[in-house]
Amino acid sequence: MAATTLHQAVGPLQSCRNNGTSGLFPDYGHVSLRSVSKGFKVDVGLLRGGSFCSKKRSTCVIQASAPQATVFGSASAPSSTATSDSKKKTSEAALILIRHGESMWNEINLFTGCVDVPLTTKGVEEAIEAGKRISNIPVDMIYTSALIRAQMTAMLAMTQHRRKKVPTIIHEESEQAGEWSQIFSEETNKQCIPVVTAWQLNERMYGELQGLNKQETADRYGKEQVHEWRRSYDIPPPNGESLEMCAERAVAYFKEHIEPELAVGKNIMIAAHGNSLRSIIMYLDKLTSQEVISLELATGIPMLYIFKEGRFIRRGSPPAPTEAGVYAYTKTLAQYRQKLDDMFQ
Repeated sequence: MAATTLHQAVGPLQSCRNNGTSGLFPDYGHVSLRSVSKGFKVDVGLLRGGSFCSKKRSTCVIQASAPQATVFGSASAPSSTATSDSKKKTSEAALILIRHGESMWNEINLFTGCVDVPLTTKGVEEAIEAGKRISNIPVDMIYTSALIRAQMTAMLAMTQHRRKKVPTIIHEESEQAGEWSQIFSEETNKQCIPVVTAWQLNERMYGELQGLNKQETADRYGKEQVHEWRRSYDIPPPNGESLEMCAERAVAYFKEHIEPELAVGKNIMIAAHGNSLRSIIMYLDKLTSQEVISLELATGIPMLYIFKEGRFIRRGSPPAPTEAGVYAYTKTLAQYRQKLDDMFQ
């Protein structure tokens, strides 16, 4: 029934052959690394997809229907004059944002900030559930913060992806680390997804509140003062960061490192934190400083954007991997899901 609905929504599905250019599906791509002046470059000749995010917690689900499914048109096969330049722009790309699952300090109501603590059992389950929701959405690269709870979330989520590619962390913190973590098999490289960690995507640094119990802090300083520290845009806690300061680093990193990858068609997943993701969403959705302070993000719930022609189109949260409606966001996503069905049925 789901397959019939999907077919009706997007029409006949087209296949894509590997001809050395950017293909529709990541199954036939390649991964290569090269050093550049500001760090490293990951070239992944994989599926071109979209991006994903939600301004509010409400679900935005597009049902599988012909008018909605064809809003972006279908991706056509490369022409004979197409260039193999990896920087050639493609029609769309996917961006998935995931706030990490519950951490051990979330569980006991402590201010965590940039203290590096792992997930709870519930947090692990949330990360796995997030992975199920995106199991049929292409992922070519992953960005996480430098904190373990975000990295655990990304890795656990990818264990549920049907493509079964292996997320591998890129180590460029030293020349030796880069050399020692190299992969020398081209075939193995094809089955890996590069994972880039960046401190700029870390949670907001809560300064002298880190490690304090939230309720006890409210009792000590007053609820209004603590609420101002937590929810104002430009007022930081003692010796900490305001949301504005967090946004400066997170958005600058997104614009310099992540957006260019989306522009060349790479499908990106970001696993990060409430405040760093709120900052990025503020940029994607063009929110004001007043709008962003009321934005709440649930832990472990992925959000989806489609990046097309330089614009981010918010698509909400994929409800479940078995619902055909999520694959009718665009024909490209529907075709990718169909490709997975053909490969792993």
